[in-house]
Amino acid sequence: MKNASVAAMCRDYFQLIDEPERELAHWYFCDNQKDADECAELVLQGVKRATSPSLWWHQSSGEPLAKPGDLNVVTNWQGDAVCIIETVAVNVVPFSEITAEYAFLEGEGDKSLSYWQRVHWDYYHRELEGTGFVPSQTMPIVCEEFRVVFPT
Repeated sequence: MKNASVAAMCRDYFQLIDEPERELAHWYFCDNQKDADECAELVLQGVKRATSPSLWWHQSSGEPLAKPGDLNVVTNWQGDAVCIIETVAVNVVPFSEITAEYAFLEGEGDKSLSYWQRVHWDYYHRELEGTGFVPSQTMPIVCEEFRVVFPT
C-alpha cells in the first residue's frame, strides 16, 4: 500500500500543471534507511541528479528501463513522498566506463569516481544477490539522469 503522501503529491503536481491526475511509480534510493534518506535529501538539494541500477537487476526483476520523460515519486525509506523527478537521459554503460563526470552527477559522498566505484561495487553485490548474476567490471549499468520537477 502506498503512503498517502505519494497520492497527495501526484494530485498536487497534476493539478498544478493542469493535467488529469494519474498515479506515478514511487520508490526510494538504495537498500537501507540511512542511504535512502540521505539520497532523497541530496535530490531535494539539487546535488543528486542521477541514479545507477544495474541492467541485470532490471532483467532479473522485470522492472522496465526508465526513458526520458518518465515521472517518478522519490520517497524516503518510510515511503513518504519527497519529490517528483523527470528522467532526462538514460544510457547503459559498462561499470568500468563510468566517468568522473557521471559520478559527480550521482552526488554521493565526495562525488569522486573512486567513491562511486567503491560504494556501487558493494551495492551491486547486494543488488544482484540471488539473481544468478555476478558483478563484473563489464556489467551493464543503467545511468539515469533526472531533474526535480516538483519538490515538497
